[in-house]
Amino acid sequence: MANRSIVFMAVIALFLAVLIAIPTSVHSIGVCYGRLGDNLPQPSDVVNLYKSNNIGGMRIYDPYQPTLQALGGSNIPLIVDVPNEDLQNLASDASAASDWVQNNIIAYPDVSFRYIAVGNEVIPGDSAGYVLQAMNNIQSALSANGLQGQIKVSTSVSQGVLGTSYPPSAGAFSSDASPYLGPIVNFLASNGSPLLVNVYPYLSYTGDMEDISIDYALFTSPGIVVQDGQFGYQNLFDAIVDAVYSALANAGGSNVEVVVSESGWPSAGGTAASPDNARTYNQNLINHVGQGTPKTSGRAIETYIFAMFNEDQKPAGIEQNWGLFYPNEQPVYQINFS
Repeated sequence: MANRSIVFMAVIALFLAVLIAIPTSVHSIGVCYGRLGDNLPQPSDVVNLYKSNNIGGMRIYDPYQPTLQALGGSNIPLIVDVPNEDLQNLASDASAASDWVQNNIIAYPDVSFRYIAVGNEVIPGDSAGYVLQAMNNIQSALSANGLQGQIKVSTSVSQGVLGTSYPPSAGAFSSDASPYLGPIVNFLASNGSPLLVNVYPYLSYTGDMEDISIDYALFTSPGIVVQDGQFGYQNLFDAIVDAVYSALANAGGSNVEVVVSESGWPSAGGTAASPDNARTYNQNLINHVGQGTPKTSGRAIETYIFAMFNEDQKPAGIEQNWGLFYPNEQPVYQINFS
């Protein structure tokens, strides 16, 4: 009997070891689904395209009813944005926030809501003062429905909220952003919510091509480029994310996770924008995020690629060329999410 118990325990230990060895990156990559195009597929076709490509999450920029209906029963984890133009109303009127949650969350029990992004890149700016109160009101509405542990409330900020980003250990929020982000970081820490950050090495590279190499931006550097104390950085994505972690710690949020709510590379329309560079960046991003950054080694970085489609109603140039797919659902370049 004792031998049988030992064998049983060994089998259990082996099973647990296999579970631990399964890569954490399997569900860590999603794709942002923007709709600023006059020729895009129907939402039901878009959801099928996500499924057929094994895309592990979706971000939408407003609670568009046909998209929410199409997502029902799909089990695709979802970030849904509160549009920037709604922030003032939801901040000033708790009942409006309650109605928003009722109409856009509670009404879709078969949708796998993960985060509510209260505004996108409004800090700092004219609407920044509304963000925290709108977050509080949305959080209260979720709590009233027993969903506070299931759906997390945050806001999405650009990497431009960093006043200092080099070296990553010196990361700090700018003087313009800090007055808003300080209290928001306290909210996130109190509620176990992440900070959603749009991380674009492309923009850093094209803004400072003298000091930043394209290899560092595309994850193709053969070795360490930036040594920062005990941490060595081989790519710019990790450096930006860890600068945000440093800024969060400086703001009292050392326990706040970073979720990368947008990242990508354009395939046309501007400097270094080509299908080859876009494929290189996005495929390397998919392959990399399961490993974590030097500060978060071994912990997958939940990341959403921008964007699903080229959108022809955006300004001409790179803005129209961030898509993984053309509106006819054909790939702009080959990429593998598996």
